[in-house]
Amino acid sequence: MHHGFENLGLTDNTTAAAINPYADYTPSITASGQVNPYVQGHGDIFYTPATAYSMPLNYHLYAPSAPFPQKLLPYQRTAYSFFMSDNVREELQRKQEATLQRLEASSLPLQINEYTQLVPLDPGNRGTAPTFGYPSWIYKALSNDDGNYYALRRIEGFRLSNESDIRVVQRWKKVHSASMVTIHNAWTTTKFGDSSIVFVYDYHPLSKTLADAHFGQTPLFSHAPPETVLWSYVTQMTNALRAIHGTGLAARCIDISKVLFTSKMRIRLSCCGILDVLRPEQRPITDVQAEDFTSLGKMILILACHNPMAMHNFAKNIDYVAKTYSNGFRDVVYKLCTGGIKTTSELTVAVADQTFNSLDSALHYNDGLENQLKGALENGRLVRLLCKLGFINERPEYDMEPRWSETGDRYCLKLFRDYIFHSVDGDNQPVVDLAHVITCLNKLDAGIDEKVMLTSRDSNNCFIISYRDLKRSIESAFQELLKPPNQTRR
Repeated sequence: MHHGFENLGLTDNTTAAAINPYADYTPSITASGQVNPYVQGHGDIFYTPATAYSMPLNYHLYAPSAPFPQKLLPYQRTAYSFFMSDNVREELQRKQEATLQRLEASSLPLQINEYTQLVPLDPGNRGTAPTFGYPSWIYKALSNDDGNYYALRRIEGFRLSNESDIRVVQRWKKVHSASMVTIHNAWTTTKFGDSSIVFVYDYHPLSKTLADAHFGQTPLFSHAPPETVLWSYVTQMTNALRAIHGTGLAARCIDISKVLFTSKMRIRLSCCGILDVLRPEQRPITDVQAEDFTSLGKMILILACHNPMAMHNFAKNIDYVAKTYSNGFRDVVYKLCTGGIKTTSELTVAVADQTFNSLDSALHYNDGLENQLKGALENGRLVRLLCKLGFINERPEYDMEPRWSETGDRYCLKLFRDYIFHSVDGDNQPVVDLAHVITCLNKLDAGIDEKVMLTSRDSNNCFIISYRDLKRSIESAFQELLKPPNQTRR
Protein backbone atom coordinates (compact mmCIF):
# COMPACT_ATOMS: atom_id res chain seq x y z
CA MET A 1 0.00 0.00 0.00
CA HIS A 2 1.50 3.28 -1.09
CA HIS A 3 -1.27 5.37 0.31
CA GLY A 4 -0.31 5.18 4.00
CA PHE A 5 -3.80 5.65 5.44
CA GLU A 6 -3.19 7.57 8.64
CA ASN A 7 -6.59 8.92 9.47
CA LEU A 8 -9.20 6.58 8.07
CA GLY A 9 -12.22 7.27 10.23
CA LEU A 10 -14.87 8.92 8.07
CA THR A 11 -18.56 9.44 8.49
CA ASP A 12 -20.81 7.64 6.06
CA ASN A 13 -21.91 10.98 4.65
CA THR A 14 -18.45 12.12 3.50
CA THR A 15 -18.73 13.17 -0.12
CA ALA A 16 -16.31 12.45 -2.90
CA ALA A 17 -16.28 16.07 -4.02
CA ALA A 18 -14.99 17.16 -0.67
CA ILE A 19 -11.89 15.00 -0.79
CA ASN A 20 -10.34 15.85 -4.13
CA PRO A 21 -8.78 19.34 -4.04
CA TYR A 22 -5.87 18.26 -6.23
CA ALA A 23 -5.43 18.80 -9.94
CA ASP A 24 -4.21 16.12 -12.36
CA TYR A 25 -0.49 15.73 -12.67
CA THR A 26 2.03 13.33 -14.15
CA PRO A 27 4.51 11.17 -12.22
CA SER A 28 7.79 12.91 -11.44
CA ILE A 29 11.04 11.44 -12.74
CA THR A 30 14.40 11.90 -11.10
CA ALA A 31 17.57 12.97 -12.85
CA SER A 32 18.63 9.32 -13.04
CA GLY A 33 15.43 8.43 -14.87
CA GLN A 34 13.76 6.67 -11.91
CA VAL A 35 10.02 7.09 -11.62
CA ASN A 36 8.77 8.29 -8.26
CA PRO A 37 6.73 5.33 -6.98
CA TYR A 38 4.91 7.55 -4.49
CA VAL A 39 3.39 9.74 -7.21
CA GLN A 40 0.43 7.75 -8.46
CA GLY A 41 -0.34 9.46 -11.75
CA HIS A 42 -3.32 11.46 -13.02
CA GLY A 43 -6.03 12.36 -10.54
CA ASP A 44 -4.19 11.10 -7.49
CA ILE A 45 -5.90 12.33 -4.35
CA PHE A 46 -3.51 11.07 -1.72
CA TYR A 47 -0.31 12.99 -2.40
CA THR A 48 0.42 16.48 -3.58
CA PRO A 49 2.35 16.92 -6.85
CA ALA A 50 6.08 16.32 -6.57
CA THR A 51 8.67 17.96 -8.83
CA ALA A 52 11.72 16.31 -7.28
CA TYR A 53 12.33 12.99 -5.62
CA SER A 54 15.25 11.54 -3.75
CA MET A 55 15.92 8.19 -2.20
CA PRO A 56 15.34 7.37 0.52
CA LEU A 57 12.12 9.30 1.00
CA ASN A 58 12.35 10.94 4.40
CA TYR A 59 8.72 11.83 5.01
CA HIS A 60 5.51 12.80 3.26
CA LEU A 61 3.80 16.15 3.54
CA TYR A 62 0.03 16.13 3.12
CA ALA A 63 -0.31 19.88 2.73
CA PRO A 64 -3.42 21.47 1.23
CA SER A 65 -3.14 23.11 -2.16
CA ALA A 66 -5.25 25.94 -3.55
CA PRO A 67 -8.02 26.49 -4.37
CA PHE A 68 -9.43 25.61 -0.99
CA PRO A 69 -13.04 24.44 -0.65
CA GLN A 70 -15.02 27.06 1.21
CA LYS A 71 -17.85 26.67 3.71
CA LEU A 72 -17.86 22.89 3.78
CA LEU A 73 -20.62 21.19 5.69
CA PRO A 74 -19.67 19.51 8.99
CA TYR A 75 -19.62 16.05 7.37
CA GLN A 76 -17.49 17.18 4.44
CA ARG A 77 -13.71 17.01 4.71
CA THR A 78 -10.87 17.64 2.32
CA ALA A 79 -8.37 14.88 1.61
CA TYR A 80 -5.52 16.31 3.66
CA SER A 81 -7.81 16.51 6.69
CA PHE A 82 -8.05 12.70 6.71
CA PHE A 83 -4.46 12.43 7.86
CA MET A 84 -2.39 13.33 10.88
CA SER A 85 -1.40 16.97 11.24
CA ASP A 86 1.41 17.91 8.86
CA ASN A 87 3.51 19.40 11.64
CA VAL A 88 3.12 16.41 13.96
CA ARG A 89 3.86 13.94 11.16
CA GLU A 90 6.93 15.83 10.02
CA GLU A 91 8.31 16.11 13.54
CA LEU A 92 7.81 12.40 14.28
CA GLN A 93 9.22 11.30 10.93
CA ARG A 94 12.28 13.49 11.33
CA LYS A 95 12.89 12.05 14.78
CA GLN A 96 12.56 8.52 13.45
CA GLU A 97 14.96 9.32 10.64
CA ALA A 98 17.48 10.80 13.09
CA THR A 99 17.16 7.76 15.35
CA LEU A 100 17.90 5.31 12.53
CA GLN A 101 20.68 7.37 10.96
CA ARG A 102 23.99 5.53 10.72
CA LEU A 103 27.54 6.67 10.10
CA GLU A 104 29.37 4.73 7.43
CA ALA A 105 33.17 4.33 7.37
CA SER A 106 33.47 5.65 10.92
CA SER A 107 36.74 5.68 12.83
CA LEU A 108 34.81 5.25 16.08
CA PRO A 109 34.94 1.91 17.91
CA LEU A 110 32.65 -0.73 16.44
CA GLN A 111 31.38 -1.70 19.87
CA ILE A 112 31.69 -0.47 23.45
CA ASN A 113 30.28 -2.94 25.93
CA GLU A 114 26.82 -3.73 24.54
CA TYR A 115 26.59 -0.54 22.43
CA THR A 116 27.22 -0.41 18.68
CA GLN A 117 26.62 1.90 15.70
CA LEU A 118 28.08 5.02 17.32
CA VAL A 119 27.12 8.30 15.63
CA PRO A 120 28.53 11.65 16.86
CA LEU A 121 25.87 14.14 17.90
CA ASP A 122 28.11 17.15 18.54
CA PRO A 123 27.56 20.02 16.07
CA GLY A 124 30.14 19.86 13.31
CA ASN A 125 31.45 16.58 14.76
CA ARG A 126 33.49 18.54 17.27
CA GLY A 127 33.69 17.91 20.97
CA THR A 128 31.88 20.37 23.20
CA ALA A 129 33.70 22.93 25.31
CA PRO A 130 35.29 21.49 28.44
CA THR A 131 32.40 22.33 30.76
CA PHE A 132 33.44 19.51 33.04
CA GLY A 133 37.15 20.36 32.93
CA TYR A 134 37.74 17.77 30.19
CA PRO A 135 36.75 17.61 26.51
CA SER A 136 33.44 15.80 26.20
CA TRP A 137 31.71 14.11 23.28
CA ILE A 138 28.17 12.85 22.80
CA TYR A 139 27.22 9.85 20.64
CA LYS A 140 24.06 8.02 19.71
CA ALA A 141 24.42 4.24 20.06
CA LEU A 142 22.31 1.10 19.72
CA SER A 143 22.10 -1.29 22.64
CA ASN A 144 22.41 -4.95 21.69
CA ASP A 145 20.71 -5.89 24.96
CA ASP A 146 17.32 -4.28 24.43
CA GLY A 147 17.47 -2.86 20.88
CA ASN A 148 16.96 0.73 22.08
CA TYR A 149 19.04 3.79 21.26
CA TYR A 150 20.93 5.68 23.95
CA ALA A 151 23.10 8.77 24.22
CA LEU A 152 26.67 8.14 25.36
CA ARG A 153 28.45 11.09 26.96
CA ARG A 154 32.20 10.51 26.80
CA ILE A 155 34.58 12.49 29.02
CA GLU A 156 37.94 12.35 27.27
CA GLY A 157 41.23 11.97 29.11
CA PHE A 158 39.76 11.24 32.55
CA ARG A 159 41.25 8.61 34.84
CA LEU A 160 39.16 7.32 37.70
CA SER A 161 41.29 7.54 40.85
CA ASN A 162 38.76 6.00 43.23
CA GLU A 163 36.41 3.21 42.16
CA SER A 164 33.87 4.29 44.76
CA ASP A 165 33.35 7.62 42.97
CA ILE A 166 31.52 5.97 40.10
CA ARG A 167 29.09 4.22 42.43
CA VAL A 168 27.11 7.44 42.77
CA VAL A 169 25.63 6.61 39.37
CA GLN A 170 23.62 3.87 41.08
CA ARG A 171 21.95 6.55 43.19
CA TRP A 172 21.24 8.67 40.10
CA LYS A 173 19.59 5.73 38.39
CA LYS A 174 16.86 5.89 41.04
CA VAL A 175 15.93 9.47 40.13
CA HIS A 176 12.95 9.53 37.77
CA SER A 177 11.62 12.81 36.49
CA ALA A 178 9.96 13.85 33.24
CA SER A 179 12.11 17.00 33.37
CA MET A 180 15.42 15.16 33.49
CA VAL A 181 17.33 12.98 31.04
CA THR A 182 17.55 9.61 32.76
CA ILE A 183 21.02 8.16 33.38
CA HIS A 184 21.46 4.39 33.04
CA ASN A 185 25.10 3.48 33.51
CA ALA A 186 28.72 4.63 33.51
CA TRP A 187 32.09 2.93 32.99
CA THR A 188 35.68 3.65 32.02
CA THR A 189 37.10 2.58 28.67
CA THR A 190 40.18 2.75 26.49
CA LYS A 191 38.32 1.91 23.25
CA PHE A 192 38.75 5.50 22.01
CA GLY A 193 42.54 5.32 22.26
CA ASP A 194 42.74 7.16 25.57
CA SER A 195 41.44 6.92 29.07
CA SER A 196 37.79 7.96 29.00
CA ILE A 197 34.69 7.58 31.10
CA VAL A 198 31.32 7.07 29.39
CA PHE A 199 27.90 7.93 30.83
CA VAL A 200 24.76 6.36 29.30
CA TYR A 201 21.59 8.47 29.06
CA ASP A 202 18.23 8.30 27.33
CA TYR A 203 18.41 9.42 23.72
CA HIS A 204 16.04 12.19 22.62
CA PRO A 205 16.36 12.60 18.83
CA LEU A 206 16.71 16.07 17.33
CA SER A 207 17.00 17.68 20.74
CA LYS A 208 19.10 20.78 21.12
CA THR A 209 20.46 22.72 24.08
CA LEU A 210 18.78 25.89 25.27
CA ALA A 211 21.91 27.70 24.14
CA ASP A 212 21.36 26.49 20.57
CA ALA A 213 17.58 26.97 20.76
CA HIS A 214 17.80 30.60 21.91
CA PHE A 215 21.19 31.75 20.62
CA GLY A 216 21.88 29.44 17.68
CA GLN A 217 21.65 30.13 13.96
CA THR A 218 17.87 29.69 13.94
CA PRO A 219 16.75 30.86 17.41
CA LEU A 220 13.24 30.26 18.68
CA PHE A 221 12.96 33.98 19.46
CA SER A 222 14.82 36.86 17.91
CA HIS A 223 14.52 38.81 21.16
CA ALA A 224 13.56 38.17 24.78
CA PRO A 225 11.09 35.25 24.93
CA PRO A 226 7.56 35.65 26.30
CA GLU A 227 7.10 35.39 30.03
CA THR A 228 4.91 32.30 29.69
CA VAL A 229 7.81 30.46 28.05
CA LEU A 230 10.21 31.41 30.83
CA TRP A 231 7.71 30.41 33.51
CA SER A 232 7.37 27.06 31.76
CA TYR A 233 11.15 26.61 31.95
CA VAL A 234 11.18 27.55 35.65
CA THR A 235 8.39 25.13 36.56
CA GLN A 236 9.95 22.27 34.62
CA MET A 237 13.32 22.82 36.27
CA THR A 238 11.55 23.02 39.62
CA ASN A 239 10.07 19.61 38.89
CA ALA A 240 13.53 18.22 38.10
CA LEU A 241 15.08 19.71 41.24
CA ARG A 242 12.30 18.31 43.44
CA ALA A 243 13.10 14.81 42.20
CA ILE A 244 16.89 15.27 42.46
CA HIS A 245 17.00 16.98 45.84
CA GLY A 246 14.40 14.57 47.17
CA THR A 247 16.92 11.73 46.80
CA GLY A 248 19.70 13.65 48.56
CA LEU A 249 21.55 14.65 45.39
CA ALA A 250 22.35 17.93 43.67
CA ALA A 251 22.10 18.66 39.94
CA ARG A 252 25.30 20.77 39.64
CA CYS A 253 24.73 21.14 35.88
CA ILE A 254 21.99 23.73 35.40
CA ASP A 255 23.23 25.75 32.45
CA ILE A 256 21.86 26.74 29.05
CA SER A 257 24.39 24.35 27.49
CA LYS A 258 23.21 21.40 29.58
CA VAL A 259 19.43 21.78 29.43
CA LEU A 260 17.93 20.09 26.38
CA PHE A 261 15.01 21.39 24.35
CA THR A 262 13.47 18.07 23.29
CA SER A 263 10.11 19.08 21.79
CA LYS A 264 7.58 21.87 21.82
CA MET A 265 8.27 23.79 25.04
CA ARG A 266 9.63 20.63 26.67
CA ILE A 267 13.00 20.85 28.34
CA ARG A 268 15.03 18.28 30.24
CA LEU A 269 18.05 18.65 32.47
CA SER A 270 20.91 16.55 31.08
CA CYS A 271 24.40 15.48 32.21
CA CYS A 272 23.26 14.77 35.76
CA GLY A 273 25.73 12.73 37.79
CA ILE A 274 28.82 13.56 35.75
CA LEU A 275 30.31 16.13 38.13
CA ASP A 276 29.62 13.84 41.08
CA VAL A 277 32.02 11.35 39.48
CA LEU A 278 34.58 13.81 38.13
CA ARG A 279 34.69 16.14 41.13
CA PRO A 280 33.05 14.60 44.20
CA GLU A 281 31.87 17.25 46.65
CA GLN A 282 33.02 17.26 50.26
CA ARG A 283 30.72 20.08 51.33
CA PRO A 284 27.32 19.51 52.98
CA ILE A 285 24.74 18.53 50.39
CA THR A 286 22.50 21.44 51.40
CA ASP A 287 25.18 23.91 50.33
CA VAL A 288 25.58 22.18 46.98
CA GLN A 289 21.82 22.06 46.45
CA ALA A 290 21.58 25.79 47.20
CA GLU A 291 23.91 26.42 44.25
CA ASP A 292 21.39 24.71 41.97
CA PHE A 293 18.89 27.49 42.66
CA THR A 294 21.49 30.17 41.96
CA SER A 295 22.38 28.44 38.69
CA LEU A 296 18.70 28.28 37.74
CA GLY A 297 18.31 32.00 38.40
CA LYS A 298 21.33 32.81 36.25
CA MET A 299 20.04 30.65 33.41
CA ILE A 300 16.61 32.30 33.44
CA LEU A 301 18.17 35.77 33.60
CA ILE A 302 20.31 35.00 30.55
CA LEU A 303 17.26 33.84 28.62
CA ALA A 304 15.08 36.73 29.78
CA CYS A 305 17.66 39.31 28.70
CA HIS A 306 18.55 37.34 25.57
CA ASN A 307 22.16 37.90 26.53
CA PRO A 308 24.61 35.10 27.44
CA MET A 309 26.67 37.63 29.44
CA ALA A 310 23.73 38.95 31.47
CA MET A 311 25.30 38.08 34.82
CA HIS A 312 28.25 40.40 34.14
CA ASN A 313 25.99 43.38 34.80
CA PHE A 314 23.42 41.96 37.15
CA ALA A 315 21.93 45.25 38.43
CA LYS A 316 21.29 46.61 34.93
CA ASN A 317 19.83 43.39 33.61
CA ILE A 318 17.56 42.77 36.59
CA ASP A 319 16.15 46.26 35.99
CA TYR A 320 15.53 45.26 32.38
CA VAL A 321 13.63 42.19 33.61
CA ALA A 322 11.53 44.40 35.91
CA LYS A 323 10.58 46.66 32.98
CA THR A 324 9.93 43.83 30.53
CA TYR A 325 8.18 41.22 32.67
CA SER A 326 5.83 41.08 35.64
CA ASN A 327 6.89 41.94 39.18
CA GLY A 328 6.28 38.35 40.25
CA PHE A 329 8.68 37.02 37.63
CA ARG A 330 11.30 39.63 38.50
CA ASP A 331 11.07 38.74 42.20
CA VAL A 332 11.57 35.02 41.59
CA VAL A 333 14.57 35.61 39.30
CA TYR A 334 16.10 38.04 41.80
CA LYS A 335 15.67 35.64 44.75
CA LEU A 336 17.14 32.76 42.77
CA CYS A 337 20.19 34.73 41.64
CA THR A 338 20.91 36.20 45.07
CA GLY A 339 20.40 33.05 47.14
CA GLY A 340 17.02 34.06 48.49
CA ILE A 341 15.65 30.60 47.68
CA LYS A 342 17.51 27.68 49.23
CA THR A 343 15.08 24.74 49.14
CA THR A 344 12.70 23.19 46.64
CA SER A 345 9.83 23.87 49.05
CA GLU A 346 10.55 27.59 48.90
CA LEU A 347 10.82 27.50 45.11
CA THR A 348 7.61 25.49 44.79
CA VAL A 349 5.72 28.08 46.84
CA ALA A 350 7.21 30.93 44.80
CA VAL A 351 6.09 29.48 41.47
CA ALA A 352 2.86 27.82 42.62
CA ASP A 353 0.50 30.01 40.57
CA GLN A 354 2.55 29.64 37.43
CA THR A 355 2.84 25.90 37.96
CA PHE A 356 -0.91 25.59 37.49
CA ASN A 357 -0.72 27.70 34.34
CA SER A 358 1.99 25.42 32.97
CA LEU A 359 -0.03 22.38 33.97
CA ASP A 360 -3.06 23.77 32.17
CA SER A 361 -0.99 24.36 29.02
CA ALA A 362 0.45 20.85 29.24
CA LEU A 363 -3.04 19.38 29.57
CA HIS A 364 -4.26 21.31 26.53
CA TYR A 365 -1.24 20.12 24.58
CA ASN A 366 -1.91 16.57 25.71
CA ASP A 367 -5.50 16.89 24.50
CA GLY A 368 -4.19 18.02 21.13
CA LEU A 369 -1.88 15.04 20.86
CA GLU A 370 -4.71 12.73 21.91
CA ASN A 371 -6.84 14.15 19.12
CA GLN A 372 -3.99 13.45 16.71
CA LEU A 373 -3.88 9.90 18.03
CA LYS A 374 -7.62 9.56 17.48
CA GLY A 375 -7.00 10.65 13.91
CA ALA A 376 -4.86 7.57 13.36
CA LEU A 377 -7.05 5.26 15.45
CA GLU A 378 -8.57 3.50 12.46
CA ASN A 379 -5.25 2.60 10.82
CA GLY A 380 -4.66 -0.82 12.28
CA ARG A 381 -8.31 -1.78 12.14
CA LEU A 382 -8.76 -1.11 8.44
CA VAL A 383 -5.29 -2.30 7.44
CA ARG A 384 -6.05 -5.65 9.04
CA LEU A 385 -9.19 -5.88 6.92
CA LEU A 386 -7.24 -5.05 3.77
CA CYS A 387 -4.63 -7.67 4.67
CA LYS A 388 -7.28 -10.34 5.17
CA LEU A 389 -8.85 -9.49 1.82
CA GLY A 390 -5.42 -9.62 0.22
CA PHE A 391 -4.78 -13.08 1.66
CA ILE A 392 -8.11 -14.38 0.36
CA ASN A 393 -8.85 -12.64 -2.94
CA GLU A 394 -7.78 -14.52 -6.08
CA ARG A 395 -5.42 -16.86 -4.24
CA PRO A 396 -4.08 -19.04 -7.10
CA GLU A 397 -4.37 -22.30 -5.13
CA TYR A 398 -5.08 -23.48 -1.62
CA ASP A 399 -5.02 -27.06 -0.31
CA MET A 400 -4.84 -28.47 -3.85
CA GLU A 401 -7.92 -26.49 -4.86
CA PRO A 402 -7.08 -24.07 -7.75
CA ARG A 403 -10.49 -22.35 -7.55
CA TRP A 404 -10.64 -22.02 -3.76
CA SER A 405 -10.90 -18.21 -3.88
CA GLU A 406 -13.50 -18.34 -6.67
CA THR A 407 -16.04 -20.54 -4.91
CA GLY A 408 -18.46 -20.19 -2.03
CA ASP A 409 -18.31 -17.11 0.14
CA ARG A 410 -14.85 -16.27 -1.19
CA TYR A 411 -16.39 -15.35 -4.53
CA CYS A 412 -18.54 -12.71 -2.86
CA LEU A 413 -15.45 -11.29 -1.21
CA LYS A 414 -13.81 -10.98 -4.61
CA LEU A 415 -16.82 -9.08 -5.91
CA PHE A 416 -16.78 -6.90 -2.82
CA ARG A 417 -13.13 -6.10 -3.50
CA ASP A 418 -14.10 -5.06 -7.02
CA TYR A 419 -16.96 -2.97 -5.61
CA ILE A 420 -14.53 -1.07 -3.37
CA PHE A 421 -11.59 -0.55 -5.70
CA HIS A 422 -12.70 -1.26 -9.27
CA SER A 423 -15.92 0.70 -9.57
CA VAL A 424 -16.46 2.92 -12.60
CA ASP A 425 -18.68 5.91 -13.27
CA GLY A 426 -21.24 6.49 -16.01
CA ASP A 427 -18.47 7.23 -18.51
CA ASN A 428 -16.71 3.99 -17.60
CA GLN A 429 -13.94 5.93 -15.86
CA PRO A 430 -12.36 4.52 -12.66
CA VAL A 431 -13.87 5.91 -9.47
CA VAL A 432 -10.94 6.89 -7.28
CA ASP A 433 -12.86 7.93 -4.19
CA LEU A 434 -11.17 7.71 -0.81
CA ALA A 435 -14.45 8.32 1.00
CA HIS A 436 -16.06 5.35 -0.77
CA VAL A 437 -13.17 3.03 0.16
CA ILE A 438 -13.10 3.99 3.82
CA THR A 439 -16.86 4.06 4.22
CA CYS A 440 -17.15 0.52 2.84
CA LEU A 441 -14.34 -0.77 5.03
CA ASN A 442 -15.85 0.87 8.11
CA LYS A 443 -19.20 -0.77 7.38
CA LEU A 444 -17.49 -4.12 6.83
CA ASP A 445 -15.57 -3.85 10.08
CA ALA A 446 -18.75 -2.95 11.97
CA GLY A 447 -20.70 -5.75 10.27
CA ILE A 448 -23.86 -3.68 9.90
CA ASP A 449 -27.10 -4.98 8.42
CA GLU A 450 -27.01 -2.63 5.43
CA LYS A 451 -27.05 -4.52 2.15
CA VAL A 452 -24.87 -3.94 -0.89
CA MET A 453 -25.34 -5.14 -4.48
CA LEU A 454 -22.32 -6.93 -5.94
CA THR A 455 -22.05 -7.60 -9.66
CA SER A 456 -19.58 -9.85 -11.43
CA ARG A 457 -17.22 -8.42 -14.03
CA ASP A 458 -19.18 -10.02 -16.88
CA SER A 459 -22.49 -8.77 -15.36
CA ASN A 460 -23.88 -12.31 -15.41
CA ASN A 461 -24.03 -12.67 -11.65
CA CYS A 462 -25.54 -10.29 -9.14
CA PHE A 463 -25.71 -10.71 -5.37
CA ILE A 464 -27.41 -8.64 -2.69
CA ILE A 465 -25.66 -9.29 0.57
CA SER A 466 -25.32 -7.51 3.93
CA TYR A 467 -22.09 -6.25 5.42
CA ARG A 468 -22.77 -8.57 8.36
CA ASP A 469 -22.66 -11.60 6.05
CA LEU A 470 -19.56 -10.27 4.30
CA LYS A 471 -17.81 -9.90 7.63
CA ARG A 472 -18.78 -13.43 8.59
CA SER A 473 -17.46 -14.67 5.23
CA ILE A 474 -14.12 -12.95 5.54
CA GLU A 475 -13.59 -14.27 9.07
CA SER A 476 -14.54 -17.78 8.02
CA ALA A 477 -12.22 -17.76 5.00
CA PHE A 478 -9.33 -16.33 6.98
CA GLN A 479 -9.72 -18.87 9.76
CA GLU A 480 -9.72 -21.58 7.11
CA LEU A 481 -6.34 -20.36 5.92
CA LEU A 482 -5.01 -20.72 9.45
CA LYS A 483 -6.02 -24.37 9.82
CA PRO A 484 -3.65 -27.26 9.00
CA PRO A 485 -4.09 -28.44 5.38
CA ASN A 486 -5.61 -31.80 6.31
CA GLN A 487 -8.44 -29.99 8.13
CA THR A 488 -9.38 -27.64 5.33
CA ARG A 489 -10.58 -29.99 2.63
CA ARG A 490 -14.34 -30.09 2.30
